[in-house]
Amino acid sequence: MTSARTNADGGMETSYGFQNVGTGEKQDRVNDVFHKVAKRYDIMNDLMSAGLHRVWKNAMIAALNPRKDPSWRLLDVAGGTGDIAFRAIEASNRLGQATVLDINGSMLAVGADRAVKNGLSGNVTFVEANAEELPFENNSFDAYTVAFGIRNVPRIDVALSEAHRVLKRGGRLLVLEFSEVEMPLLDRVYDAWSFNAIPRIGKAVTGDSEPYQYLVESIRKFPSQANFAEMIRRAGFSRVTWTNYSGGIAALHSGWKL
Repeated sequence: MTSARTNADGGMETSYGFQNVGTGEKQDRVNDVFHKVAKRYDIMNDLMSAGLHRVWKNAMIAALNPRKDPSWRLLDVAGGTGDIAFRAIEASNRLGQATVLDINGSMLAVGADRAVKNGLSGNVTFVEANAEELPFENNSFDAYTVAFGIRNVPRIDVALSEAHRVLKRGGRLLVLEFSEVEMPLLDRVYDAWSFNAIPRIGKAVTGDSEPYQYLVESIRKFPSQANFAEMIRRAGFSRVTWTNYSGGIAALHSGWKL
């Protein structure tokens, strides 16, 4: 059992939190986690981040700057409950189109219900599929986003290559993910909160602490900002940059298909 971060050469494909699992095992375990938490996922995001996830997601949408154009197409991966897609469509003045892709049907069901309630079902399509095998043609989308989901994909390098394939020339990749805290002392406070409070909150809200133990551990296994940027470059993206939020608790990585 180790908390050492993986690097640009991989490792997340056999990492289920701090446990090492066999090749092919991770996806089923992760699916089980999200079936368990789907109905309380958005509530738990607020509790786990003290509401900061909303600030980070709004900053992501500001960076994305969706075109106010009916031809603009977004692919939001691992975005089952629709949080990013809905924000993007609102920012496009409800003119753009978003496809939400998730491997977990329970998460997608929550998102589809929310789309109807928000009057966005005409702008947002929900697709159950694997980020490593996108069911779309080459050069299909203007933007590809994934928020707090890429670390749950076993073969991240394959998912990034697929992102590059389905983006149009000039298209943009944006990945928002928990990252490596770079502010002195904050890392200790953050660790104490993560490992002690979050699983307990998860148990109180959902009745099960295990999914949140996994989520906390998976954050510590994800590559550092620089290593993840290198993975994005290896997938073919150009002008790769990142922006830290809240001292590095989260980071927004950006890349372009040029």
